[in-house]
Amino acid sequence: MPGSPTIVLIHGAFADAASWAPVTKLLLDQGHQVLVPPVFNRSLSGDAAYITSFVEQIDGPVLLAGHSYGGAILTVAGVAENVVGLVFVAAYTLEEGESLGALQGGFPDSDLAANLVYAPYPIEGAESGTDVSVAIDAFPAVFAGGLDQEQAQVLAVSQRPLSAVAFGEPASAAAWKTKPSWGIVASADHTINPDVERFGYQRGGFRKVIEIDGPHLLMQTHPAEVAAFITEAIADLD
Repeated sequence: MPGSPTIVLIHGAFADAASWAPVTKLLLDQGHQVLVPPVFNRSLSGDAAYITSFVEQIDGPVLLAGHSYGGAILTVAGVAENVVGLVFVAAYTLEEGESLGALQGGFPDSDLAANLVYAPYPIEGAESGTDVSVAIDAFPAVFAGGLDQEQAQVLAVSQRPLSAVAFGEPASAAAWKTKPSWGIVASADHTINPDVERFGYQRGGFRKVIEIDGPHLLMQTHPAEVAAFITEAIADLD
């Protein structure tokens, strides 16, 4: 779509770029330029640095949309000069100097907290890191609610873990302070306490916030609504 920004969709923890697939197809069918890069889930600073580099290589303006942990990434990467707006979907919105753990710590735990699994992974020349994933048997209800059971089981065994380092690492920037932002709350979210989402969006003074009565993976269960919200944000850009 000539004149429109490139839409860059950022996935979160325990998922990959395919989590955005239904929304990606809708946006492409509408004629938008869309890119969905991988997130390596190794550290907030490293993941944000990669997305920043990815975005800065795009010719022209960019609208960033992030899901879950992807919201923390775009909070930092969104300061890239060619980013013109931010859309948070069932996502974390961090303040500069704040970590995921610190933000979550101010609210009651979601069902995710009791269903995390920890495993070591090697780091060349250093002590092993710790991967965090969702227990496979709990994944369908906690993370993939609203999806067909067979699809949820496939996602459960193919999830991309998040390094434990990312939970305690403070955000180095808060792009929502200088970039127009929009947010979607998943009011039936069992992965992130919906109040965490509401708090971040309210603190950020977002231009518009909507609530969808759906689970964490809104891009899978409510793709039309999510795609429409993203295109509405584009139309609302100054």
